[in-house]
Amino acid sequence: MNPDMAAQLARDLLIQAAILSAPVLIAACLVSVVLSLLQTLTGVQEQTLTVVPRLIVVFAVTFVTLPWTISRLVSYTIHLWSNFHVYLG
Repeated sequence: MNPDMAAQLARDLLIQAAILSAPVLIAACLVSVVLSLLQTLTGVQEQTLTVVPRLIVVFAVTFVTLPWTISRLVSYTIHLWSNFHVYLG
């Protein structure tokens, strides 16, 4: 395995990680923005009010996207193992 192949593997891995984490991160950010806006408009500045809805949304998005995430991880793993001979030499 030459350095170019190692860099390509690392790049592919980082792209997969970004794609798989994007739905959860986007949902958490959107909930944070909405709750911050509501807190600003109502004048309630309690920090604990944002934690529970964010956790619920992150759990729900993770649960909904779990089949897609697993299928994507399985296909990536199959791709790596099927090309294992290329990386060995």
